Amino acid sequence: MIFGRSERGKPPVEPVTFKILVAGGFGVGKTTLVGAVSEIRPLRTEEYLTEAGRPIDDISGVESKHTTTVAMDFGRITLREDLVLYLFGTPGQERFWFMWDELSEGALGAVVLADTRRLEDCFAAVDYFERRSIPFVVGVNCFDGSVRYPQEDVRQALDLDDDVPVLLCDARDRGSVKEVLIGVVRHAMAHTAQHRQTVTT
Repeated sequence: MIFGRSERGKPPVEPVTFKILVAGGFGVGKTTLVGAVSEIRPLRTEEYLTEAGRPIDDISGVESKHTTTVAMDFGRITLREDLVLYLFGTPGQERFWFMWDELSEGALGAVVLADTRRLEDCFAAVDYFERRSIPFVVGVNCFDGSVRYPQEDVRQALDLDDDVPVLLCDARDRGSVKEVLIGVVRHAMAHTAQHRQTVTT
């Protein structure tokens, strides 16, 4: 099926659409993740890093990074003919966090992208989604040359609840990113079902 159309003789399928946020620290790979999986040309709002921002933007560990997202990244992926995800990558720097409330409105769930070399950079995103009860998974972006820690070690370091999935991924690889997004949808659905059961009992 082509998005928005149906095969001849079959009634059109109206897809269910969900909004997923991609959050995490500066330089963790959010823009790369959205670009790797989006079936449309992703919308990007990147600007070059400047000397004026050098005292604010900590690029230790990501010295080769020359641009930063100042508003959001946007992409779309069709998981099934009846299920479409809209992806919104949040800006990673603290001075742009005021946009998170706007972007998170109506979100089904989120991916908190983590870099084990700078794990503390994703604490703010974890805290944000926990405080707002937005279901999220942690995607550990396995950068070339970085140490790969067991998922349970990452869980303990971030002080995550037992039900929060921790998934290893490569933000450059479409198949890897797709598995993370499927994980978000499954976790969010389970979270919603559990919440409904709690309300009715």
